[in-house]
Amino acid sequence: MIRTIVIFSCLCLTTVSGQAQVFKTKEDALRQAFPDSVQIERRVLFLTDEQTDAVQKAAKSKLESKIITYYYGTHQDSVAGYAFFQTNVVRTKPETIMTVLNSDGSVRFVEILAFYEPLDYLPTPNWLHQFKQKILSNQLWPKRGIHNITGATLTAQTTTQSVRKTLAIYDLIISKEEQQ
Repeated sequence: MIRTIVIFSCLCLTTVSGQAQVFKTKEDALRQAFPDSVQIERRVLFLTDEQTDAVQKAAKSKLESKIITYYYGTHQDSVAGYAFFQTNVVRTKPETIMTVLNSDGSVRFVEILAFYEPLDYLPTPNWLHQFKQKILSNQLWPKRGIHNITGATLTAQTTTQSVRKTLAIYDLIISKEEQQ
């Protein structure tokens, strides 16, 4: 009986330690994206069918929802940036990433906040750094302007698609609203 309990406990610990990880809360991530002196406003977009089609075409990736929530940071009446959170299924389990854009719409940084696939497939900070200063272009794909991750191709594709969707939303909708 004791042997069964010990084996079961070991199996449970092995399964838990090799699985889901939450690395940072949304609140902590927003504090990192926007320092204390920045005012943060939560905004919601309700995309029309035409906007959804345009974003999907530009991103070359399907949007999961027509409702887009993002965070807009300002500092002394100037734009400090934009933060987007997306949860995507990598293989069979989700990852949540935060993509932070500069005021010009280029990527400031990308960070994985939660990852439920095996940690062997988790992208490294150096790999995520490749997105810095990128804009939406045909080079923003694994094996083009973004290096692939050996053994984690699906993670590389999913994360890149997430960044592409964020950039397309900014380019086609948010930047146009800011100009009005």
